[in-house]
Formats: sequence, structure tokens, C-alpha cells
Amino acid sequence: MATDANSARITGKVQGRDITLEGGLSKDEIRSRVWWWRASGSGTAGERDGHGHGHEYDDSQADVIATLGGYYRVSGDPRTQEAEELVELVYTELNPAD
Repeated sequence: MATDANSARITGKVQGRDITLEGGLSKDEIRSRVWWWRASGSGTAGERDGHGHGHEYDDSQADVIATLGGYYRVSGDPRTQEAEELVELVYTELNPAD
């Protein structure tokens, strides 16, 4: 498998599920994948087919995203300032500027 500048990848564990974020995702796509459990319970995420039921946030285990800069905790609400900063950080790391 060849590696190139477009193969940036970030991993995480959210709500007990391993997630992988790859270069080329938009900020909305990143938000949707990181907070998948929230999107699966709302009517706003039409791309979440196959998830017919909601999922309550369980903070008994830390939800984290591993980036080049370290591990970052995922907040329970994707609309907080902390969440927005995490999306920006992940987006920047996945789509480095020249």
C-alpha cells in the first residue's frame, strides 16, 4: 500500500467504538464521525442509515482522538467551543497546508 500526502489518518475511541478519520474529510464529516452516536439519534444526519435508534452519551470511559500532537478528549456535545477546536485541529492535521 503506497503512502502519500493524502493518506493522513487519525484514530480514536469514542463510545467504545474505534474510529478512523482520513484525509479529505470535510469539517462536517469529521464532526459526524467523531460524534456518530449523537448523529445516529437525531434526524439531522441522513447519512447515518442503519442506525435506527438513539444512543445516550456514556462518560464512564474517556473518549479520545489520537493526533500527532497527542491525545484529545472528545466532549459529549459536538457544539461546544472545545469540540469546535478539536474539529479544527483534526481537519488541519488531515489536510496540511503546503
